[in-house]
Amino acid sequence: MSVNELSVFKMGDKNDGYAQYFIGQSYLNMLSTEQVPVGNVTFEPKCRNNWHIHHADKNGGQMLIVTAGEGWYQEWGKPALKLKPGDVVNIPAGVKHWHGASANSWFQHLALEVPGENCKTEWCEPVSDEEYDKL
Repeated sequence: MSVNELSVFKMGDKNDGYAQYFIGQSYLNMLSTEQVPVGNVTFEPKCRNNWHIHHADKNGGQMLIVTAGEGWYQEWGKPALKLKPGDVVNIPAGVKHWHGASANSWFQHLALEVPGENCKTEWCEPVSDEEYDKL
C-alpha cells in the first residue's frame, strides 16, 4: 500500500523549498497556516531531515503526530526512537533532533509549530548515511 492509501491527509507537492535540509525526497501539504501552523510532511523511504533546533525566547518547539508508515526520531546524544502511526513526539524548544522515514517504509507525520516568542529554526548538519544505516 502507498502512503496515500494509509493516510487521510493528501501527500502534497515536492518539498523543494526545504530540499537543502533533507536527504531524499520529502513532500509538504500545509494543512493550516493560521493560528497554529500544521504541515503534513511525507518522506520517501530513507528520507530524513538534517539535525535541527527550534529556537524560541519563550515557549515554542514542535510536535509530531505520526499518521502513516514507519519512521525515526532522534535527539542529540540519545538513541533513535522508532515511530509508527498514532505516536506523538513533543519536542521542546532548544532540543537538537532529526526525524525521517525508515529504510523500507514511507513515513508521514503532521508537524505542528508550537506557538512561542521569536521562533526560528536552525538547520544543522545532515544525518550521515553511516549514522542512519546503524538504525
